[in-house]
Amino acid sequence: MKITDIKTFPINVGKGSQLVIKVETSSGIYGWGASGLSTRELAVVGAIKHFRSFLIGKDPRAIEAIWQELYRSQYFEGGRVLTAAISAIDIALHDIKGKYLQVPVYELLGGKQREYVPCFASLLFTSYDELLSKATTLLNNNWNVIRLAPAEYLSKKETSVFDARTSIHEISEWIIALRKEIGSKVVLGIDYHSRLSVPETVSFLQKMPVGTLDFIEEPIRDESPKSYETLRKMTDVPFAIGEEFASKWQFSPFLEQQLTQFARIDVCNVGGLTEAKKVAAMAETHYIDVMPHNPLGPICTAASIHLAAACANFSWLEEINTPAEQNGTNDPNFYPVQPELEGANYKIPTVPGLGVEFNEELAVKQLFKPVEVPRLQKPDGSFTNW
Repeated sequence: MKITDIKTFPINVGKGSQLVIKVETSSGIYGWGASGLSTRELAVVGAIKHFRSFLIGKDPRAIEAIWQELYRSQYFEGGRVLTAAISAIDIALHDIKGKYLQVPVYELLGGKQREYVPCFASLLFTSYDELLSKATTLLNNNWNVIRLAPAEYLSKKETSVFDARTSIHEISEWIIALRKEIGSKVVLGIDYHSRLSVPETVSFLQKMPVGTLDFIEEPIRDESPKSYETLRKMTDVPFAIGEEFASKWQFSPFLEQQLTQFARIDVCNVGGLTEAKKVAAMAETHYIDVMPHNPLGPICTAASIHLAAACANFSWLEEINTPAEQNGTNDPNFYPVQPELEGANYKIPTVPGLGVEFNEELAVKQLFKPVEVPRLQKPDGSFTNW
């Protein structure tokens, strides 16, 4: 069996964009993969086209050897564009090998360790009323792990302006009130999406009573482990870090120095299932649980489910399509076969491969338009993180 072609499908779906790839083989078996570098799909397409030039003719079952060649085939190793491309290819190769051996992908990773994959609900809100309403909906539908995604700046007159101190004041009060409403049993976290500085993060966390938050995700940028080391010494709230990391080497200082308590592995960015399983093993040696980043669509979800099934140190999988809100990223027109939610849990698939099918014909007909994330500015006009 040899690789005969690699096709790329950048698409607009739901509220965002995705990049799906198809690896075809001489046996007729094909595999689906996805890149996680949202809004920069065309850059990843370019990298995949380059990789395609020397992947044609190779045995797709040699997954680890192909991963090593893709990563080491240039002097400038790694980087988010290249590892996003490697991730998509690696996931597709796992899909192919699972189909070839007639087993689900998790069997290639050591076999399943759980009967289902529990999820946390991502909850976007712009006001306290919206926050309480959506949280109530989730609790009424037995979702007991909630990760908040504040977007209060969207309710302001200038929706592109983010004032950190105003946000800290408002969000801390809203979360205190929410915790009183929902009680202590619910696991409650927040993703500040790297919009804060170290002192702003500390100020935010100090405004809330002990036990209000169960974790805080990516409050500051992740390029500097030293900055997280400083922050770690100033607060006792658990951290969830890693969704932007593009290799086990980026994860290494955060795991070895216990700078995070949850590893936010993104299988579509970190280097696919090959690299994700290694990061999960590294995390296990430090008693750190895996909490996969899953903001894309069914291929990322399926790959993450297989990873979760095969890992002992797993907590929850991110889910953005819940009873409280639908982002349309799992559009059945594009994905006629995809993972199934049962309440707040995903069933572990039993079919060979990933258990996903993609509508190639629909993707070819669509005219892709690149999507940009919001560009936020501080009140003084300087740019900050979205």
